[in-house]
Amino acid sequence: MKFYAFYDFVPSELARRGRIDFKVYTNSPEFHLDPGAIVGRLRPALRRYTIRASTIESTRTKADRHMDARYNIEDTSEIISPGLVVFREILEENVAKMVRIAGDPSRLRPHCKTHKMRQIIEMQVAKGVTKHKTATFAEAEMVIAGGATDVFLAYSLVGPNIARAVKFRQQYPQIRFSVTADHADPIRLLGEAMSAAGTTIEVLLDLDTGQHRTGVAADANAEKLYRLIADTAGLVPGGLHLYDGQNHQTDLAERRTAVMECWDQTAGLRDRLVASGLPVPRIVAGGTGSFPVYASINDPAIEVSPGTCAFHDIGYGQMFPDLDFQPASLLLTRVISRPTADRVTFDLGYKAVASDPPADRRVAFPDIPDAQLVLQNEEHLVVQTADAEKYQPGDELLAIPRHTCPTSALHKQAFIITGGKLVERWDVAARDRWLTL
Repeated sequence: MKFYAFYDFVPSELARRGRIDFKVYTNSPEFHLDPGAIVGRLRPALRRYTIRASTIESTRTKADRHMDARYNIEDTSEIISPGLVVFREILEENVAKMVRIAGDPSRLRPHCKTHKMRQIIEMQVAKGVTKHKTATFAEAEMVIAGGATDVFLAYSLVGPNIARAVKFRQQYPQIRFSVTADHADPIRLLGEAMSAAGTTIEVLLDLDTGQHRTGVAADANAEKLYRLIADTAGLVPGGLHLYDGQNHQTDLAERRTAVMECWDQTAGLRDRLVASGLPVPRIVAGGTGSFPVYASINDPAIEVSPGTCAFHDIGYGQMFPDLDFQPASLLLTRVISRPTADRVTFDLGYKAVASDPPADRRVAFPDIPDAQLVLQNEEHLVVQTADAEKYQPGDELLAIPRHTCPTSALHKQAFIITGGKLVERWDVAARDRWLTL
């Protein structure tokens, strides 16, 4: 049996008086132990203190009240709040799980938009994941710095981005680089720019299977556009891009049915293109929610591209309960005010956490199960709770963001915790729109 002691309150005046108050929680409601026995076990190590133990309580009945022991931070004095805190062991577990679900590192093309950090790319490359997906040129440069050799910029290029793509090909000629397109005009302009520079670029046709954000339906028009890519000097047909962001079904069976409909449309288009003599070397498919479904399809063209599961968050944890990932990126926040008897104000405004979720659901506080987020401004978050009297200015809590991807972009650096200790800081390098190009 593993014991965890949660020291709810050990102020300096108690320490000076030589007394520690503590509770011990265990993960079994059937487990009972005399507090006096625990005092006897602790006393040799704490001879200076008078130890007063309270009744043993079970964490199973308080599952949402105390953070998992893996989120312990021994010393927070160097963490400026609100701070983005990454727990490396949990991150490594999530990355390893991504590889296992994919079945082979060569089938995995993770999206870096969730973290935007070179060190995480290095972690993935060390596991054999050399193909990566990005949404900006800054992310593309960042993943190359981390060791990626195959970069897919899943974004259709217009305006200055066409010239940036030429510079990118010239600056990184050793990198396999591809982009998306879904319209004839940018296809022609991109081809002209590449031809004029004496280089080429791979282009994947972006498909719309129901989200209606970008892409084209997998019909005759898609066949026409793909042939245009193949026939345009400077361009190389690189395959198909299938992002089904509309598939948010919580029930896995329902999600699988919806995802397979998207796959059938895409596979049918691929088969027609190949039958007409056009190469379709890859199909980059899905996001985090559809990741396990696409990973289960036995087709050599598939590259699965999850993103959020590297960090995971409350939003996807609730929406996709079948995904066995753990939050690796949290926010350390401090109490700055106690404005009323039932309110606590934290330094966690919407400049530190993604504000695209509804205002009352942007973060979760595991240590405050009844927390109601009643007000948020740029630098403040007001929480209403029946336990407000437990908190005083300076107290610290960890919060789990509902949407981790845009949250990371709000922080210059992440504080990295290993073995409960702050060991380093990582730059969120690709939070910017451009690095050198």
